[in-house]
Amino acid sequence: MATLVYVSALSPDAGETTAQQYDGYTTPPEFVIETSEDGFGFIKPDNFAAGFAADATKADVDFLKASQVPINMASFGVTLRHAAWRTKPSWAVIATEDRAFDQRMLQDMAKRIGAKVTNVPASHAVYFTQSEVVATVIDEAAQQSGAVSR
Repeated sequence: MATLVYVSALSPDAGETTAQQYDGYTTPPEFVIETSEDGFGFIKPDNFAAGFAADATKADVDFLKASQVPINMASFGVTLRHAAWRTKPSWAVIATEDRAFDQRMLQDMAKRIGAKVTNVPASHAVYFTQSEVVATVIDEAAQQSGAVSR
């Protein structure tokens, strides 16, 4: 791996947890994760469209909602041992209509890691609703790394 592309994603540093990335920021009220007794979470069904995929069609929202993979909420408390962005060039695709994160948080993280930023008017499902933009950024990162030859 020669480069990194963060797509509406968190970028903790070594010694930090994912949960710590939220300190000082407010998650928009549209994004709600319901945690079951087993410690795994799903995006609340009633909030799914507004909180995760507001720019998707109803059919796509229904598909994405039904195909959610549960997240182990304990993973937010795991301390990162190595931050690849410390040694790899980074890009960030930031969905400016993302309701899973405070926009300041995404912009601040991208600045901290020195990422080349592409802002896209999209929801957290930017990889799905704006896949061409995301693919273009990934291609750019790959080409700049020398990993792709044409």
